[in-house]
Amino acid sequence: MGKTAVAVGVAGLLREAGEDPVAVSADALQVYRGLETLTGAPSGAERAGLEHRLVGVLPVSATFSAGEYAARAHEEIDSALAAGRRPIVVGGTGLYLQAALTDLELRPPPPEGLRARIEARVAERGADALHAELAERSPDAAAAVVTTDRTRLVRALELLEMGEEPAPAGEQSRLWTAALRHPTLLCGLTMERDALYARTDSRVERMVAAGVEHEVRRADAAGASPTARAALGFEELLRDDVEGMKQNTRRLAKRQLTWLRKLRGAHVLDVTDRAPEQVAAEVLALA
Repeated sequence: MGKTAVAVGVAGLLREAGEDPVAVSADALQVYRGLETLTGAPSGAERAGLEHRLVGVLPVSATFSAGEYAARAHEEIDSALAAGRRPIVVGGTGLYLQAALTDLELRPPPPEGLRARIEARVAERGADALHAELAERSPDAAAAVVTTDRTRLVRALELLEMGEEPAPAGEQSRLWTAALRHPTLLCGLTMERDALYARTDSRVERMVAAGVEHEVRRADAAGASPTARAALGFEELLRDDVEGMKQNTRRLAKRQLTWLRKLRGAHVLDVTDRAPEQVAAEVLALA
């Protein structure tokens, strides 16, 4: 069971109560058209059960930032509320969830060409070497970035080049000290770790069976942007490294569990061996 299945269940219960819900995606990669299988975008059946916004709105060649996402998400949420609809924010990454629900204090964008130069260094020397460089220049920033998270690694090095200090480890855990833009019920879904790892491996195998490798190669041929290529599994599948994709997916799941358990004000719901309808009813009861 995933977040989308629970969101669809919540939406069904809200409609029974006379409401008109709409989902707003807080996933950094589901904004791209052509990466639906890789990013786990809502299926046709799920979108029939609940209207989803900010899914498949950009070509894979487009670059995208948290700031651009924040503006779009705020517009979708505010428009839904003005129309008397209940927005269900479904995600995703911690940064994009923060961007949807709060007013981000954004760092300055990099000067033209800087990101491309750092990306080229990563490609030439490898992520491990660049992470070691980051650790030498800013140990606190390096502690907050894992080697496999190329996007955050490049951004941290960018900020150093710009004279800015990257976020240290633990900064994300403080992101909910800021006031949310609207009264919001925060619910996080957890699963017993062995069951979660088995689920992530099974999900990767289903993706492969569904042709995700062809999807990634099409996106690569279409000139996928650096932000689109940050999708988990993109580079591994280009190398035919399915086991590497599984390993990195498990690592991400572990980091997300750790982050979620530190999320202030959130109701953490264990979904192990539970049906989406059961969890949806619990979410609605909390609301």
